[in-house]
Amino acid sequence: MKKNLGFRNYNLGIMNKKFFLLALSSSVVALSLFSSCRRNNPDSAGVEYMPDMYRSPSYEDNSVNNLFADSMTDRVPVKGTIPVGFTPFPFPFSPEGLANASEFWKDPLPATPEVAAQGKAIFEIYCIHCHGATGMGDGKVGAKLPGPPPPYSGPALRNITEGEIYYTLEYGKNLMGSHASQLTVDERCKLVRYVQTLQKIGQPAAGDTTKTAAAAPKDSVKKG
Repeated sequence: MKKNLGFRNYNLGIMNKKFFLLALSSSVVALSLFSSCRRNNPDSAGVEYMPDMYRSPSYEDNSVNNLFADSMTDRVPVKGTIPVGFTPFPFPFSPEGLANASEFWKDPLPATPEVAAQGKAIFEIYCIHCHGATGMGDGKVGAKLPGPPPPYSGPALRNITEGEIYYTLEYGKNLMGSHASQLTVDERCKLVRYVQTLQKIGQPAAGDTTKTAAAAPKDSVKKG
């Protein structure tokens, strides 16, 4: 019995040595291959190990995708989907929508000089070409239109509400196109505040009841 156990242990020892030598030789071969690859191509990043971890198999935007009948990777969002951080405009493009926006939409930003100044910077990028520097409709592009924009401080626009101004930026009006794809909601709100300051040009300040005094009549009393 002792002799059998000794023979078995002897065989196990030989097998362990063989496995060890095989693992060692495999490691040496692998290391030599890796090192040779690096020497042959100094710009190589080496052998890719589990490339799916960093080389994504997902489809790129605007690429062909045979999983769909139209072969398009980009899919139309589900109806009613609202992007993260986007504030939808609740009034539709219609006469009723304009009327409701004019009456109910209120600018969420405060009417402060700081907000108006930010709106002015936006105005000078997107609006000054047609509406002019002071909103008088005398911009260089506006002068070439069939009909230049009316002044913000004139009778046609001085009384339009903040909701109607925003509605016009959202959908456009007459010759003016929509600016919804160019301006964020926050930028449009700032622009509304600045347009409101242009509406007041030449108008008396709120609460100012001072009237221009009439010229005093000439003294008709003759001096003695």
